[in-house]
Amino acid sequence: MADDDFTTADSGASATYPMQCSALRKNGFVMLKGRPCKIVDMTTSKTGKHGHAKVHLVGLDIFTQKKLEDICPSTHNMDVPNVTRKDYQVIDVSDGFLSMMDDNGETREDLRVPDGDLGKEIEKKFNNGEQFMVSVMKALDEEHVIGTKAMTS
Repeated sequence: MADDDFTTADSGASATYPMQCSALRKNGFVMLKGRPCKIVDMTTSKTGKHGHAKVHLVGLDIFTQKKLEDICPSTHNMDVPNVTRKDYQVIDVSDGFLSMMDDNGETREDLRVPDGDLGKEIEKKFNNGEQFMVSVMKALDEEHVIGTKAMTS
């Protein structure tokens, strides 16, 4: 037993948890077609001939903003992703990567500057010497910068 390797271990929390379809709510999160999504629209059909009401879910992928849809019986379980959000102070932007520091003073340099307008905004703020934070959303071992906000001191 002495040669067990415990150098890499996670907290044991799974990336998703089950929730009954009828308990899901608008603006909540759900897995649609294997992607973590924010529910933007939800409609429930009446119970049909075989006795199950169906829930029609429309969601936006929280990272790509792609629209995804799914239909499931209201009594069935859907996976709900564990979504966390953390703010970091931006220290440096170089080679398309962000250098960031969290509240505890720990730094990380493994996240890319996002594509599109958000990436341009981050680079512009940094080049202007502004002090600002970025919000990083994490779900299913995927992390993306989703927004910026001014530093309040």
